[in-house]
Amino acid sequence: MNVEEVREICLSMPHATEDMPFGEGVLAVRVGGKIFSLIDLEKAETLNLKCDPEKAIELREEYSGIIPGYHMNKALWNTVYFNQIPVKLLKELIQHSYELILNSITKNKRKELGI
Repeated sequence: MNVEEVREICLSMPHATEDMPFGEGVLAVRVGGKIFSLIDLEKAETLNLKCDPEKAIELREEYSGIIPGYHMNKALWNTVYFNQIPVKLLKELIQHSYELILNSITKNKRKELGI
């Protein structure tokens, strides 16, 4: 899987948008203005995803391609080497991150988005 395919999966989430608030090397994918994925475009092998803290620990113990989030709150974010884990799991983790962020959006913002 390449970085463009990962980007496409992230952008396939309903109401997902992208921008580069940290410069051209990092793509932020958002829902309702909140980031659920940060894709490293320079190395093109990792992305940061939000995760339930207990699940994050379990994933790090099981997969060497999942580590504490680089430059992120290590309890809540994982850095995922997307070619070191099964594609099915990657899709599940993107969906999980998306849902965590979606659930944190205010009711007014969700209404504005039509969710």
